[in-house]
Amino acid sequence: MALSFNPDTIELPRGHFIGGRYIDAKGELPMQRPSDAIAYADCPVADAALVDQAVSVAKRALRESGWATRRPRERTNAMHRWADLIEAEGETLARLEAVSSTRPIGQLIQGDVAVTAEQIRFFAEFADKEGSDLVPTDDLSLGMIMTEPYGVVGAITPWNFPLSMAGWKLGPALAAGNAIVLKPSEMTPFSTLYLAQLAVRAGIPEGLINIVLGDGQTTGQAMTGHPDIGKISFTGSTGAGSAIMANIARTGVKPMTLELGGKSPQIVFSDSDLTLAANAIANSILSNAGQACVAGSRVIVEEAAMEPLVAALRARMATIEPGPTWDERSNYSPIISERQIDRIDAIVRAARDAGAECPAGGNRLEREGYFYAPTLLSNVDQVSPAITEEIFGPVLTVQSFTDEEEALALADHPSYGLAAGLFTRDLNRAIRTTRRLQAGTIWVNRYSRSRDHILPTGGYKRSGIGKDLGREAYHANRKSKSVLINLQDQT
Repeated sequence: MALSFNPDTIELPRGHFIGGRYIDAKGELPMQRPSDAIAYADCPVADAALVDQAVSVAKRALRESGWATRRPRERTNAMHRWADLIEAEGETLARLEAVSSTRPIGQLIQGDVAVTAEQIRFFAEFADKEGSDLVPTDDLSLGMIMTEPYGVVGAITPWNFPLSMAGWKLGPALAAGNAIVLKPSEMTPFSTLYLAQLAVRAGIPEGLINIVLGDGQTTGQAMTGHPDIGKISFTGSTGAGSAIMANIARTGVKPMTLELGGKSPQIVFSDSDLTLAANAIANSILSNAGQACVAGSRVIVEEAAMEPLVAALRARMATIEPGPTWDERSNYSPIISERQIDRIDAIVRAARDAGAECPAGGNRLEREGYFYAPTLLSNVDQVSPAITEEIFGPVLTVQSFTDEEEALALADHPSYGLAAGLFTRDLNRAIRTTRRLQAGTIWVNRYSRSRDHILPTGGYKRSGIGKDLGREAYHANRKSKSVLINLQDQT
């Protein structure tokens, strides 16, 4: 199947998606394609009144459809039909995402689309398999922990993996019996809009999924402060997560799930398989050009393995094939925007001015669009901006250690604790070190998420609150009440 396409021929969904139909809206935010920097569309901004309309539609749809109260297996079956359509319409979804995002079309077809369908199927099965609990009490009473949906859940997704991040939010919320108002990034909204359209075609009641477009300052603030949204789920930067927490605190109290930034270490011991380690590390920073919150951007390697590992990483970085996201031959992503590529370059320059060495990269690629060379920085200390700042680009720092204690000290970041990697053949060391690493996800002798959606993801420290994926995500979309019934004879 030929995947390459002409981006100028793609018909883009226009407007917000509310109540099962598109709502025309004037575009306000100019959009550029990262692959060629060409302005091609404008994104509308939902104001507080439109957000309120979407929430009202969601509440009415939930009430009139009986989504939360019907036989749970009906929710499961509808979500499976939705997953079927995601797979059947995968090429359309991939093209819509490739136009606006940093995701190459080949990787979207093989990865994001397939993973999103799997996520929907995974959460669909929770609808009729997870419920209330009967808990032990004395013989004269009956104790229960009853769960129920929040009602309307608000979700905000980032630009780096638009389709799969929407699946993270929509899947568990729907399976748990909620309606959703979701705001995708204003830079990458199109695949999410079409995803919602497919849900209606699959038989999920109109109005249960509503997509409002806009920015964080106007649309996001209206959502997070809305009194009828019972819970917020957000994936994005730590700064934006802090702003959401502050807005919720100003406007009321509600639970939230926040998956935020990271500055994840990868510790490589000299006894490890260095070929395996080098490939895993390179993939973690080259994938999406390092634009992932779990990107393993800090390599901490035992001194004896430093030279061969750096050589292997340089060799792997030299194999990239940058190109437009709509060209199936491309395997290396552009940076999302001019602003972001300038930020990456500024941090690299600041690190080099502070004494860092640059064995590879360190510059913008000479081609159209926003492409930055895979970059290695060595001779960096713990106060270097390349170590302290989440760069969100293809920049890898390399530090060496002499013993396990030093490795753990270097790995510990004062702000972030999202993920970590560990490479060693020593099982005892792996278990011992894993227990001490301060991160919500730890990979040993690999560095990537699997398609085992049962494993939750979420961070320590300022990397977030709560969990996405796993049964934890399903339960995070339901609230509980304790019930104690007196069984004594009242006559």
